Amino acid sequence: MAGARVTPGKRLLDVTVALLLALLLALPFGILLLVLLIVEGRPLFYVAERMKAPGQPFDLWKLRTMKAAAQNAGVSGGDKSDRVTRTGRILRRARLDEIPQLWNVLRGDMSFVGPRPPLRLYVERHPELYARVLRNRPGITGLASLHFHRHEEWILAQCKTAAETDRAYSRRCIPRKAYLDLLYQENRSLCFDLALMAQTVARVLLWRNRQPFANRRS
Repeated sequence: MAGARVTPGKRLLDVTVALLLALLLALPFGILLLVLLIVEGRPLFYVAERMKAPGQPFDLWKLRTMKAAAQNAGVSGGDKSDRVTRTGRILRRARLDEIPQLWNVLRGDMSFVGPRPPLRLYVERHPELYARVLRNRPGITGLASLHFHRHEEWILAQCKTAAETDRAYSRRCIPRKAYLDLLYQENRSLCFDLALMAQTVARVLLWRNRQPFANRRS
């Protein structure tokens, strides 16, 4: 199956912004890597297979936020919470762990805006759904990332085993995320992309004022 088509304008926006951010973040990111090396040690990066289209995997790059483990399959739920390091929680809340994905954007694996790249497991489990969702190139942020991610975190945080996490993600998260991803697909434009990117930046800048769902009273 052919990969998602990206308009020349969207690709130009991706490359321009990725190069600009790479230049601006080169020094602070280098300092961050040095701090992580001292505090957490190696490996600094976490590289995992994700899908950019059905049958088309790629290596997704992130900063490591969890203690290394021999088995690390599936999405992260409450069953993996004890493996998240103290610095890893900070990196995740500020989305600093996703900075290496600028490399994925430059390579053309991802865009800045689109559905989050799924695991092969779920693409193969829901082939018809992902055949539609992955008509858009996967993104660092998107409509589902902005409007469902925190609720998804809350749902998965309640899970105590890998099997429970898998069921919750497959039944409760994937359909809702797909609805938002397809809504974006119907209304996508460069202006919409810029608006979602601006919302993402605003949310990252305000993350300290937001208390995680896991710490709130229901």
